[in-house]
Amino acid sequence: MNKAKTTGLKRVLLIACAMLLSVQIYPAQTGWSVNRTKAAGDLVAVHFTSSENGFVAGDKGYLAFTKDGGRNWTQHDLQTDENINEIYFRNDSNGYLVAGKKMFITRDGGRSWQETKIYKTSDFKGLTPEFLSIRFPDKKLGFVVGSLLNKADEVVDSLVMRTNDGGETWSRVAVAAKAELYHLDFVNGSDGWIVGDKGIILTTIDGGFTWIKQKSGSDKPLYNVDFRDKSEGYAVGGKGTVLRTEDGGELWETVKTNFPATFLRVDFADDKNGWIVGYSGTILRSSDKGKSWVKQASYTKENLYGLFITKKFGWAVGASGAVLKYQK
Repeated sequence: MNKAKTTGLKRVLLIACAMLLSVQIYPAQTGWSVNRTKAAGDLVAVHFTSSENGFVAGDKGYLAFTKDGGRNWTQHDLQTDENINEIYFRNDSNGYLVAGKKMFITRDGGRSWQETKIYKTSDFKGLTPEFLSIRFPDKKLGFVVGSLLNKADEVVDSLVMRTNDGGETWSRVAVAAKAELYHLDFVNGSDGWIVGDKGIILTTIDGGFTWIKQKSGSDKPLYNVDFRDKSEGYAVGGKGTVLRTEDGGELWETVKTNFPATFLRVDFADDKNGWIVGYSGTILRSSDKGKSWVKQASYTKENLYGLFITKKFGWAVGASGAVLKYQK
């Protein structure tokens, strides 16, 4: 090989190496990106059991799953037209979803779902239950909250149901509230919170046998609650309402933001970093334990109803089948 060819080859190799190095120094794309499923209506619930395996659900019984981190979604027919309000997995295998007056369970990671009856028609004296949120603090103890509706679909009473045998049998728990209850959260088998319409916050310290009211300082509907431990918790709701507590809810502080949109979900990935989603594609982020919030680019104007966040990735879902992925 002559000198000219050798010099040319070296130049090509140097250029190739430089290009490889230049690619390596660029960081991976971060933030939120928009995708969609084939859902005809709104998506309101999202839950992932790992970075690859997750579920989205919403109007008219729509349920879809992914096994490749959201690149592809496959619909699962639940054979119901009830709106799915929440999906919750206690572990990788055992999951639950509530859809209108129905509940479904899976014991195989979502490959199959079975409807389970948790009440008799006679239990509610002609009223219809509407299940909105479900939690299992442990293998045996579980709760469902929502409301009771009359024939005109008007809320006439609150609804809290409890099981202590893994969901085999359920009983209603009396609470000092008549308004609709939207969401609940537990940090262990004893300590839990429920939020609902008209600023209602209920708490238990005895595993849900009894519930007492806390003073929220708000009359706005509270749609979601998230507690990190027995002390630090957050609630969000109508017209930009953000509440936080550092003492288990003995005192709830109103956090003022410059964003008036209704907030529907709050989720903290760790003790400091949390996200809120709501109307008009609003996404807020806090990195100081919820004391202040900064708006994030969501690249959508669709209402966002569901949120699932971990330290490394997150998902939000909303109107017209919108799916948003967060990559750290």
